[in-house]
Amino acid sequence: MANRPRLLAWYRVLPMLAVAVVGGVSAAYSYAPSLMVSAIFPLKYEEQIAQSASAHGVDPYLVSAVIETESGWDPDAKSSQGARGLMQLMPETAQDMVDKGLVDGSLYSADDLEDPAVNIEFGSAYLSYLITYFNGSADRAIAAYNGGMGNVDDWVQQDTSLHNAITFPETQAYLIRVNNAHDRYRQLYPDAFM
Repeated sequence: MANRPRLLAWYRVLPMLAVAVVGGVSAAYSYAPSLMVSAIFPLKYEEQIAQSASAHGVDPYLVSAVIETESGWDPDAKSSQGARGLMQLMPETAQDMVDKGLVDGSLYSADDLEDPAVNIEFGSAYLSYLITYFNGSADRAIAAYNGGMGNVDDWVQQDTSLHNAITFPETQAYLIRVNNAHDRYRQLYPDAFM
């Protein structure tokens, strides 16, 4: 009988220990997310991003989010469709930016998309072009970056939110991923582009 109260006392301590462990894990997570998340959302090429984003009037955090989503910061990335570099640009799209006068073709070659500075310049120009085309709508520009301008024109004609109107699951997921990355980069690196 003497052991019985002791056993019950031990069972009272177990829930308190569980709460303490969960509280400790929660506290560690709340103080260390930037360390854990910054490994998932690295930031590179800050100078090139700041320069090109500024020149084209684009949010540098949006450029960073597109790079993260498109290539995971791999300047040598290539898609099966032929998109190349950090921002996964088609050579035809890059040349179109030169033809429209948005990128100086004497300084930047559409054939050199593996060069991070070149790719960021063309990608920033293209993002700026899309944002202007869609009257300042970053979401429409992001969707067009992945799904094409004509498709976005069709989707916005529907009387619903853009996300619900998008008929390509890949583009729906892309829009969410870029917006999430955009938020993360703003939170993790608030002074990166000052």
